[in-house]
Amino acid sequence: MRSRTPDRLCAEAVELARAAAVDVALPGVVGEHLGAVADGDRVVTHLFAADEPGYRGWRWAVTVARASRAKIVTLDEAVLLPGPDALLAPEWVPWSERLRPGDMGPGDLLPTEADDLRLEPGFSGEDSPPPNSAVAEGMAADVADTEEADVLPGSPAVQPAPARGGIVDVAEELGMRRARVLSRFGLHTAADRWEEAYGAKTPMAQAAPATCMTCGFLAPLTGSLRQAFGVCANEFSPADGRVVSLAYGCGAHSEAAVMPKPPRPAPPVVDETVVEPLTLRPERDGGSVEEAGPAEELGHS
Repeated sequence: MRSRTPDRLCAEAVELARAAAVDVALPGVVGEHLGAVADGDRVVTHLFAADEPGYRGWRWAVTVARASRAKIVTLDEAVLLPGPDALLAPEWVPWSERLRPGDMGPGDLLPTEADDLRLEPGFSGEDSPPPNSAVAEGMAADVADTEEADVLPGSPAVQPAPARGGIVDVAEELGMRRARVLSRFGLHTAADRWEEAYGAKTPMAQAAPATCMTCGFLAPLTGSLRQAFGVCANEFSPADGRVVSLAYGCGAHSEAAVMPKPPRPAPPVVDETVVEPLTLRPERDGGSVEEAGPAEELGHS
């Protein structure tokens, strides 16, 4: 059972512990004594500050012990350990979790796990019968009878393989003759990723005059993705060359309205309906005459 108070003789062996730390560490990197911790009965660990650059908050831990009824303290071990506020490297993360889109460079290889949920087995041709089996002989004879194929003398097994009409040829034409193809899970995750990047909820789509569904620059995809996605082919669009949702949109829409011209200011209008009051101007002989207002001076009545 661990003792709560350090053993007296072991706690007093500070210099022994310091000498052990100095012997293990580089010269001048063992700092002040930080204290002693009881690890058990007559087992104490002395802690010293680590003054080595790059190890902020680390401590040299030197463990000493003594036997029961013994007066001599012996050395157990000396190691460098992190303290509560030590500067530590970030937690290690596997490369498969650290990798982000855009991290791949020329010459880099990205292996795909055998149980990747985004992929599923494709057509490998393993269901095709061996060339010398009875099934293959029958297929060769049937093909020679029904198709324009060259027939050589001898057994049907030596007949040349038909150039068309086989399962392998159909699978290759459909793009299915691959070891693995995109699974439904991989299809949905890709669709969610594209919808988040270039979908209807993006600020660009919210301010667009129309959606990509009505844009002439949209190149639709094939297969089931055609119902929701296409590729933008407008070099002035922020999504040029990207897979966009049909509900996405931007200001570079092919049918976007022409920006209205700034309005011209109206020409100035002279108000001719204002009547200026007449003033009396005294004459030298004591009489008065009418003085014309501004409107009359301009020739208006």
